[in-house]
Amino acid sequence: MVYITGDVHGDIRRFGAPARRLKKGDILIVCGDFGMLWEGGEEEEKLLKKLGEKKYTIAFVDGTHENFDLLEQYPVQEWNGGSVHKLNENVYHLMRGQVFSIEEKTFFTFGGGESTEKQMYQAAGKWWEREMPTLEEMKEGAAHLREAGMKVDYIVTHSPPPHMQANLTGSPDIHNQIQAYFETLSKKITYRKWFFGSLHIDRKLSMKNYSVFQAILPVEQEP
Repeated sequence: MVYITGDVHGDIRRFGAPARRLKKGDILIVCGDFGMLWEGGEEEEKLLKKLGEKKYTIAFVDGTHENFDLLEQYPVQEWNGGSVHKLNENVYHLMRGQVFSIEEKTFFTFGGGESTEKQMYQAAGKWWEREMPTLEEMKEGAAHLREAGMKVDYIVTHSPPPHMQANLTGSPDIHNQIQAYFETLSKKITYRKWFFGSLHIDRKLSMKNYSVFQAILPVEQEP
């Protein structure tokens, strides 16, 4: 089975007791802010090795709190029909604009977003311009979706569709390029469910849109 969870920010506890029901062959997808690559060094290497020993596979889209310099050092490989950074034998970064075929279902993945505390992270030297998508990544995503007939089973992102965020926060629907991109996609793609993590709440916001944080949801069942 495939499961979805929200931001972990480098906290390995999500992969302990909360994920105990996951079995060998299952896949747990994190909706951004994985954060296991942040400072680099031996301690993080040990954490990644520990995650790689899990009986299930861990995959994640990138969020805003990732060290992209470290992440992009890993080799790009093909996995289930899409491009990934392979961190170890059991941990994968699902790159932007990919369509994966998993358990006979299709998943469109597109990480990234805009930091809400950008100035603080810039001052700490922990902000990367690459948190926002490039034009090439958006074009690649559109091309893969056209190849899929503009239809996928699931969309997994860090940032929400802008109208979902506006409904919760009252903020403007669109104020950056990733929101404009997602708004366009939401009108052109046929999909069953869209999962996202940046709002830090566990809530079904509409018939097809799910904000995920600490919950671990099976994609095939109603949460």
